[in-house]
Amino acid sequence: MIIDNSISSYKKFIYNEKIKLSTDQKFIDFINAGQQFLLDQIRDGRPIYGITTGYGEAGNNYAAFEEAEELQKNLYRFCGVGVGKYLSENVVKIMLTVRLISLSKGKSGVSYNLLKRFEILLDNEIYPLIPSQGSVGASGDLAPLSYIAAVIAGEREVLYKGEERKTADVYEELGIEPYVFKAKEALGVINGTAAMSAIAIDAIQRFENLLESMESFVASIFELLLCDTTPLEPFVHESKPFDGQKKTAANIFVKCKDSKLTHQAFSRYENFHLEKEQNIQDRYSIRCAPQVLGVVRDSLEVAKKWIQTEINGVNDNPLIDHIGKKIYTSGNFYGGYIAQAMDSMRICAGNIADLLDKEFALLIDHKFNKGLGESLKINQKSTHHGLKLIQVTLSSLAADVMMNTSAASLYSRPTESLNQDKVSMGTTAALNFAKQLPDLANMLSIAFIGMAQAVDIRGVEKCSTHLQKNYNIIREVVDILVDDRRTDLDIRAVNELLLSGKFA
Repeated sequence: MIIDNSISSYKKFIYNEKIKLSTDQKFIDFINAGQQFLLDQIRDGRPIYGITTGYGEAGNNYAAFEEAEELQKNLYRFCGVGVGKYLSENVVKIMLTVRLISLSKGKSGVSYNLLKRFEILLDNEIYPLIPSQGSVGASGDLAPLSYIAAVIAGEREVLYKGEERKTADVYEELGIEPYVFKAKEALGVINGTAAMSAIAIDAIQRFENLLESMESFVASIFELLLCDTTPLEPFVHESKPFDGQKKTAANIFVKCKDSKLTHQAFSRYENFHLEKEQNIQDRYSIRCAPQVLGVVRDSLEVAKKWIQTEINGVNDNPLIDHIGKKIYTSGNFYGGYIAQAMDSMRICAGNIADLLDKEFALLIDHKFNKGLGESLKINQKSTHHGLKLIQVTLSSLAADVMMNTSAASLYSRPTESLNQDKVSMGTTAALNFAKQLPDLANMLSIAFIGMAQAVDIRGVEKCSTHLQKNYNIIREVVDILVDDRRTDLDIRAVNELLLSGKFA
């Protein structure tokens, strides 16, 4: 993958291509010209924020040209205040790539040699250890990104070949010289939105698998509860043509294809007087599933578009225009789009959890599951309980997901002597979205166990090809539940299948 001024990056992270800087001399000269213009400006005594002045509220403190390098060193050092769990290796890899993309636009006043340092870290799979908490999302992700700057300078700790090690020791082993930041360069590394963007990208990729798996479960509900497929008909969704709704309905419809369990579209009008226990319409959690999940699909596309724009933009401060000979003090480090996207996705995750909780309740409750019996029991002795308690765990997890939907972007905290008085909280929003996903995955794992149990009761030969496939995958790792036994290990086994994309 060549980093240049026109990169389209989102899909690159999915395919895990190698990161390579362009070696075109025009590109190199363009990048270095920005740095040279900046050096010429401060050599003449011009005060420029963060380069010959202090940071934030200390922006009225002037530093001479000769002190510019010391200022950059102190910047990444005093920003080393992160706490909490370390970000994952994948997130850090994306962070490095995202920051490199932004700096490669040539509007940050950094040198080509600095860009090469990102390439060295990625090529050698040297990943800074970055605590996940400590950013308010403006001025960018200062605390998290300071760990990248410090590692480039040969300080702090890294993950190398699966081990936590001192950066200096790894550099010595590989013959890498610590980098000395020139004017603006440390500020260029840490004053951006790469942490929140990387967390968002990683979480979005995992969420897409869960959404598609959820559609598979919804399709199974249409079959196992003998539902009417009329609500999935194209006419319905062309009449209210939201893209996500149309796609979700089509996905569910095709997964029900060739089922012998569903009521075919429009058949209830003819059979209404013949089926005493059959309502003319199914419950909302079934009938409105395309509408519920359609909102999620469309919100996901908006989030991806915003993330795509963010990571292909220049989001530090000040911006350097060496062509127009201007320096722009501005606020592109503000992570508002990522914050809003992640807050929206957190609400989407909550709605999936709520829908799944209600659908599973219908599946397991003998009053509503149309003959599947009490708690999907196979052994009908009164001393056995089927999947009664597994629903309690699922419902508990639903509450955990839904409680984590309060918009982080509304919790802007004024910091740093009221200089950072309105901040995005984008990193917090992204972290909290990521925290919802394990709970959502465990909910789906439980739901698929119940699905397989219901298939055993209905008869696998009556199910659609898609449902039979998912049933067979589950039965490879989880036996049918006849007598009461622990099921936590079953949940764990199905969870591994789910996260690998088996049910999408």
